[in-house]
Amino acid sequence: MKNSNYIINGILAVAIIVLFILFFTGRKTNMNPLESSGTASDSTGYHLPIAYIRTDSLLANYKFSNDLNEAGIRKIEDKRLTIKQRDDKLKKEVTDFYQKAQMNAFISQDRQMQEQNRLAAQQQELENYVKQAEQEISIEQSKMIQQLQDTVAVALKAFNTPKKYQIILSNAGTDNILYADDIYDITKEFTDFLNARYVPSK
Repeated sequence: MKNSNYIINGILAVAIIVLFILFFTGRKTNMNPLESSGTASDSTGYHLPIAYIRTDSLLANYKFSNDLNEAGIRKIEDKRLTIKQRDDKLKKEVTDFYQKAQMNAFISQDRQMQEQNRLAAQQQELENYVKQAEQEISIEQSKMIQQLQDTVAVALKAFNTPKKYQIILSNAGTDNILYADDIYDITKEFTDFLNARYVPSK
């Protein structure tokens, strides 16, 4: 009877030891892979498939953008020059009119009224020209912006084909991105790509 008790106790002891071994080895195999491997959680060699472009720097260094900007400035300056010339001419004619009126140089009251009406019509015509010029400049600027956006969008698709970025953000100063590692900044790379594709029109 005592022998059977020893055998049973021995079997129970072995079973408990086996259970302990299985329990602890099971915990090791079920551990989080990131916990069990010291290198898996190390992200120094891994980069996310995202990038960002500093748009202010891009626009400042993109040759097509500079050419568009220069063309827009020239058109604005031409319009301003025309307005200034017409305004100066009208002011001179108004000054001459008042001098003639003070000196009673007009042949008749009707002639003075005709000249006054002509100058008023020229003033209105100049105001209309200024409004039209402002509208034309605004429309031209919108077209240039759209043209620039379209060019960048098409180039961005071509640029990203081998790169395989899933997200490319735009950033001006710190408007959208408060902080990002420099490895995600592709501004210069993309600007160089744009400039390489750009052929200035003659």
